[in-house]
Amino acid sequence: MHKSHEELAAANECCEITCIHEDIIKEVKTKLPEEETLYDLAELFKVFGDSTRIKILCALFESEMCVCDIATLLNMTQSAISHQLRVLKTNKLVNNRKVGKIVYYSLADEHVKRIFDQGLAHIIE
Repeated sequence: MHKSHEELAAANECCEITCIHEDIIKEVKTKLPEEETLYDLAELFKVFGDSTRIKILCALFESEMCVCDIATLLNMTQSAISHQLRVLKTNKLVNNRKVGKIVYYSLADEHVKRIFDQGLAHIIE
């Protein structure tokens, strides 16, 4: 029986024997973040998994903007933009400030831009 290309590729990605390196496992285990921290990190990356939220962040890299302006820029409803901004705010990626009846949004801090830039650099490589 002939193996498919996928089976051959999978075979090259696995050890041919079982060999447990206890010293490496013990060392790495002490350096892993707590389970709750890893969960929170996974949740943060999920926020970056939506193209609308990515577009909003890109816009906010350039300027603080109100919901109306973001909606116009992205050709979406204010309701849809507000929903995505709530997700971004809940995850501490954007801040808002109210001036009269207008709510302006901006990046929460420089970490947001660095996370984005690192992801973009990885994709472009």
